[in-house]
Amino acid sequence: MTVPGSRSESGFRFLGEREIHDGYVIRLVEGEFETPDGHTMMRDIVRHPGAVGVVAVDDDHTILVRQYRAPIHTEILEIPAGRRDVQGEPPEQTARRELVEEVGLQAGSIVPIGGFHNSVGFCDEYIHLFLATDLSSVPTDHDGPEEAHMTVERMALADVAAAIDDGTISDAKTVIGLLAALRHLGR
Repeated sequence: MTVPGSRSESGFRFLGEREIHDGYVIRLVEGEFETPDGHTMMRDIVRHPGAVGVVAVDDDHTILVRQYRAPIHTEILEIPAGRRDVQGEPPEQTARRELVEEVGLQAGSIVPIGGFHNSVGFCDEYIHLFLATDLSSVPTDHDGPEEAHMTVERMALADVAAAIDDGTISDAKTVIGLLAALRHLGR
């Protein structure tokens, strides 16, 4: 959380924020800032608790989900992922929980492979990425209507680059996660 009065490296000062909306996934606030030359500026900011994305690899395949996404009103191919919505839960634990919830897999090994800020022009969301291997099946624990209606798909790791190139995979966390996992695996 940004502390009122704090300054960025270049001299912008955060003055405070006013909540506009507190929703199911995000909060929308209006932030007030002082520029390095003393002017005031207002910015709409989406506050997000952060998320995880898990690249699950099993026998030279990755496990993906095809899930309905309301903002774009279509199904999209993604790595298993989810919000960091349990207060104080470490990102690795969230990744393990989401892997079970979405695809019914438990990872014997899960390692961090990077992370990124999703849309810094208006949102503070940060996504932690993990590579999960040594997978075993467990019962799924779907959370919400989108998960209840999603499908689980396997894709050969050898086909990932082409699927990114041709737009079959267009979700940012999935593209970044898969490329990071391939690099981590030396491919």
